[in-house]
Amino acid sequence: MKRSCCRVYSIVTVDSKGQIVLPKEVREEFNIGQNDRLVLIGFGSEKDHCCMVIMKADRLNSTLASMLQPIFKEVIE
Repeated sequence: MKRSCCRVYSIVTVDSKGQIVLPKEVREEFNIGQNDRLVLIGFGSEKDHCCMVIMKADRLNSTLASMLQPIFKEVIE
């Protein structure tokens, strides 16, 4: 069976300190460890955000950023 491009792993809750816990399944599947840096990428306009993507910081480089820029622009428009 072909795997789809997207999957909902979990619903998380923001605590009183503004923190979330990534479930163990997610940390293992995406190889996220202690002290790894994550990038939060938002989609939408300044006043109407529609979604957010979390990405490991070491995967975000200038090539990837330049590839995603047209997509971000299209989503925002």
